[in-house]
Amino acid sequence: MIDSAVTRRVVGDFLRYVRSGQEPQRAAEFMASTVRAHQVQSEDLSTVERNPDDYAEHVREMTATWGAFDLTIEEFLVDGARAHVRLAQVGRHLAPLDGLAPTGRTVRQINSVVYHVEDGLITEYWIQIDRAGLLAQLRDGS
Repeated sequence: MIDSAVTRRVVGDFLRYVRSGQEPQRAAEFMASTVRAHQVQSEDLSTVERNPDDYAEHVREMTATWGAFDLTIEEFLVDGARAHVRLAQVGRHLAPLDGLAPTGRTVRQINSVVYHVEDGLITEYWIQIDRAGLLAQLRDGS
Protein backbone atom coordinates (compact mmCIF):
# COMPACT_ATOMS: atom_id res chain seq x y z
CA MET A 1 0.00 0.00 0.00
CA ILE A 2 1.28 3.46 -0.94
CA ASP A 3 1.65 5.82 2.02
CA SER A 4 -0.31 9.04 1.34
CA ALA A 5 1.65 10.78 4.11
CA VAL A 6 4.92 10.21 2.20
CA THR A 7 3.35 11.55 -1.02
CA ARG A 8 2.04 14.63 0.81
CA ARG A 9 5.44 15.31 2.42
CA VAL A 10 7.47 14.83 -0.78
CA VAL A 11 5.19 16.92 -2.99
CA GLY A 12 4.60 19.57 -0.31
CA ASP A 13 8.31 20.03 0.34
CA PHE A 14 9.07 20.00 -3.40
CA LEU A 15 6.58 22.83 -3.93
CA ARG A 16 7.72 24.74 -0.83
CA TYR A 17 11.45 24.64 -1.59
CA VAL A 18 12.03 23.87 -5.28
CA ARG A 19 9.01 24.88 -7.39
CA SER A 20 8.61 28.08 -5.36
CA GLY A 21 12.01 29.25 -6.58
CA GLN A 22 13.36 29.44 -3.03
CA GLU A 23 15.85 26.55 -3.27
CA PRO A 24 15.77 24.99 -6.76
CA GLN A 25 19.15 23.34 -6.13
CA ARG A 26 17.35 20.91 -3.80
CA ALA A 27 15.44 19.26 -6.67
CA ALA A 28 17.37 15.96 -6.33
CA GLU A 29 15.96 15.52 -2.81
CA PHE A 30 12.44 15.22 -4.23
CA MET A 31 12.79 14.06 -7.85
CA ALA A 32 13.91 10.77 -9.36
CA SER A 33 16.89 10.88 -11.73
CA THR A 34 14.42 10.81 -14.65
CA VAL A 35 10.94 12.29 -14.39
CA ARG A 36 8.34 12.10 -17.15
CA ALA A 37 6.69 15.52 -17.42
CA HIS A 38 3.40 15.58 -19.34
CA GLN A 39 2.61 19.18 -20.21
CA VAL A 40 -0.69 20.48 -21.58
CA GLN A 41 -0.59 24.03 -22.86
CA SER A 42 -3.71 25.28 -24.66
CA GLU A 43 -4.73 21.80 -25.81
CA ASP A 44 -1.23 20.80 -26.92
CA LEU A 45 0.17 17.77 -25.07
CA SER A 46 3.88 17.12 -24.96
CA THR A 47 5.92 14.80 -22.77
CA VAL A 48 9.51 15.56 -21.86
CA GLU A 49 11.97 13.86 -19.58
CA ARG A 50 13.38 16.00 -16.82
CA ASN A 51 16.12 15.41 -14.31
CA PRO A 52 16.73 17.34 -11.09
CA ASP A 53 19.44 19.54 -12.63
CA ASP A 54 17.41 20.66 -15.63
CA TYR A 55 14.33 21.14 -13.45
CA ALA A 56 16.34 23.42 -11.16
CA GLU A 57 17.44 25.36 -14.25
CA HIS A 58 13.80 25.54 -15.39
CA VAL A 59 12.85 27.10 -12.03
CA ARG A 60 15.75 29.58 -12.32
CA GLU A 61 14.42 30.56 -15.77
CA MET A 62 10.98 31.13 -14.22
CA THR A 63 12.57 33.36 -11.58
CA ALA A 64 14.38 35.31 -14.30
CA THR A 65 11.08 35.77 -16.16
CA TRP A 66 8.77 36.44 -13.18
CA GLY A 67 11.09 37.72 -10.46
CA ALA A 68 10.70 36.41 -6.92
CA PHE A 69 7.18 35.13 -7.58
CA ASP A 70 4.62 34.14 -4.96
CA LEU A 71 3.41 30.55 -5.17
CA THR A 72 0.19 29.65 -3.38
CA ILE A 73 -1.21 26.14 -3.08
CA GLU A 74 -4.95 26.56 -3.55
CA GLU A 75 -5.81 22.87 -3.46
CA PHE A 76 -3.80 19.81 -2.40
CA LEU A 77 -5.44 16.37 -2.59
CA VAL A 78 -3.53 13.14 -1.99
CA ASP A 79 -4.55 9.57 -2.75
CA GLY A 80 -1.78 7.02 -2.27
CA ALA A 81 1.05 7.73 -4.71
CA ARG A 82 -0.77 10.62 -6.43
CA ALA A 83 -1.17 14.23 -5.40
CA HIS A 84 -3.33 16.77 -7.22
CA VAL A 85 -2.26 20.36 -6.69
CA ARG A 86 -3.81 23.59 -7.98
CA LEU A 87 -1.27 26.40 -7.81
CA ALA A 88 -1.49 30.15 -8.22
CA GLN A 89 1.72 31.91 -9.17
CA VAL A 90 1.95 35.70 -9.10
CA GLY A 91 4.97 37.53 -10.47
CA ARG A 92 6.10 40.45 -12.60
CA HIS A 93 6.95 40.02 -16.27
CA LEU A 94 10.70 40.88 -16.29
CA ALA A 95 12.10 38.99 -19.32
CA PRO A 96 11.00 38.26 -22.89
CA LEU A 97 8.35 35.55 -23.21
CA ASP A 98 6.88 34.14 -26.43
CA GLY A 99 8.10 37.13 -28.41
CA LEU A 100 6.77 39.70 -25.92
CA ALA A 101 9.20 42.19 -24.46
CA PRO A 102 9.10 42.55 -20.67
CA THR A 103 6.01 44.53 -19.65
CA GLY A 104 6.63 44.83 -15.90
CA ARG A 105 3.01 43.78 -15.41
CA THR A 106 2.00 41.68 -12.45
CA VAL A 107 0.35 38.51 -13.69
CA ARG A 108 -1.42 35.58 -12.03
CA GLN A 109 -1.00 32.12 -13.52
CA ILE A 110 -3.03 29.08 -12.47
CA ASN A 111 -1.66 25.55 -12.95
CA SER A 112 -3.14 22.17 -12.12
CA VAL A 113 -0.62 19.40 -11.53
CA VAL A 114 -0.85 15.72 -10.65
CA TYR A 115 2.37 14.30 -9.19
CA HIS A 116 3.20 10.59 -8.94
CA VAL A 117 5.58 9.52 -6.15
CA GLU A 118 7.49 6.22 -5.97
CA ASP A 119 10.03 5.28 -3.30
CA GLY A 120 9.83 8.77 -1.83
CA LEU A 121 10.60 10.63 -5.10
CA ILE A 122 8.52 12.30 -7.80
CA THR A 123 8.72 10.09 -10.91
CA GLU A 124 6.08 11.63 -13.14
CA TYR A 125 3.76 14.60 -13.34
CA TRP A 126 0.97 15.98 -15.49
CA ILE A 127 0.65 19.76 -15.62
CA GLN A 128 -2.02 21.85 -17.27
CA ILE A 129 -1.08 25.46 -17.90
CA ASP A 130 -3.46 28.26 -18.92
CA ARG A 131 -1.01 29.76 -21.39
CA ALA A 132 -3.72 31.69 -23.26
CA GLY A 133 -4.85 33.40 -20.03
CA LEU A 134 -1.26 34.29 -19.20
CA LEU A 135 -0.61 35.81 -22.63
CA ALA A 136 -3.90 37.74 -22.46
CA GLN A 137 -2.74 39.38 -19.21
CA LEU A 138 0.56 40.36 -20.83
CA ARG A 139 -1.01 41.71 -24.02
CA ASP A 140 -4.08 43.40 -22.56
CA GLY A 141 -3.04 44.04 -19.00
CA SER A 142 -6.31 42.41 -17.89
